[in-house]
Amino acid sequence: MIPDPTAEMKRIRHELGAADGFDVSRIFARLRQMEADSDRTIIRRSPRRIADIKTMHGSGGGSVVPSGNSTPAAP
Repeated sequence: MIPDPTAEMKRIRHELGAADGFDVSRIFARLRQMEADSDRTIIRRSPRRIADIKTMHGSGGGSVVPSGNSTPAAP
């Protein structure tokens, strides 16, 4: 049988979760404290916006009508 390549990461994740009783709020509070105690520079980025569908599909493709059927793509 092939060993699980992520077994060590899963084990560590389980140990870290168990240390905080698997409480997500406590886990993130501890991580934020670790960031604050660290001498590393933490970069916060603003959330990415979902692009307008027309921008994402600029090819002029078809659209879905209320009946659930799609219209043909533009020539």
